[in-house]
Amino acid sequence: MPDYELILYEADPDSCITRITLNRPDRLNALNDQMQVEIADAVAKADADPDTRVVIITGAGRAFCAGGDMNQLGGSTNGEGSGWTSGNADQVRRSFKLAQDMILGVQRCEKPVIAMVNGVATGAGLDLACACDIRTGTQRSRFMSAYVRIGLFPGFGGTWLYPRTLGSLGRAAEMLFTGDFLEAEEAYRLGFLNRLVDEDDLEETTMELARKIAAGPPIAIRLSKLMLYKGLEFDLETAMKMAAAGETITLTSQDHVEGVAAFRQKRSAEYRDS
Repeated sequence: MPDYELILYEADPDSCITRITLNRPDRLNALNDQMQVEIADAVAKADADPDTRVVIITGAGRAFCAGGDMNQLGGSTNGEGSGWTSGNADQVRRSFKLAQDMILGVQRCEKPVIAMVNGVATGAGLDLACACDIRTGTQRSRFMSAYVRIGLFPGFGGTWLYPRTLGSLGRAAEMLFTGDFLEAEEAYRLGFLNRLVDEDDLEETTMELARKIAAGPPIAIRLSKLMLYKGLEFDLETAMKMAAAGETITLTSQDHVEGVAAFRQKRSAEYRDS
């Protein structure tokens, strides 16, 4: 894909961190078709980049993402157009391929993905934050499923994502059925937010966390992420056998040799992803 129009893509090979910024602040970074395509492409680009070890997703302005762009929902007259507004049911269903590519792309990215939630994350924006591995936020971070407020069902994977990230089927059900906000303090108490900091400290706190992860052994971290999610589908015996296969890879890696040497020499390890 050529240069992006609706997102910013910033890759820093020195820190091994890539930042993807949703860049429609005038629309509270609401998702239209093009933005979904660009996010999916940017995540795939970062995943394939050997110099990227951690991805950060955030929003420009005062919101993380206000969900699907209302101009692309029913009744739109602005000419943007979308599969969402088609009168053909199968065309509407197929239009969600864009959402699937975006959400699955984030969740399946081999590199750890951090959502730096700088404001509201509602509807599809909440789903995008849930698809990330780690979330940081401030008192301005507010979360709402939103779909039920306009007679919709979570078409971006919310019914799968919410109970797994909120840690409670009941809490997920309440958000889905009521459309009430989840405030930052409660999100942190539930473990949904990994860090809750002052607004002025959000970027540095997130970058500090990203740098710490980026300094770790990339092979071991990629395998840990893979098994973290695949383990949700396995019984314990299968998980143990998969863990043995994964540990065989790490035990025979140069990163493991470096990690042991650094431990014995009481120095910081310098992992080479090999």
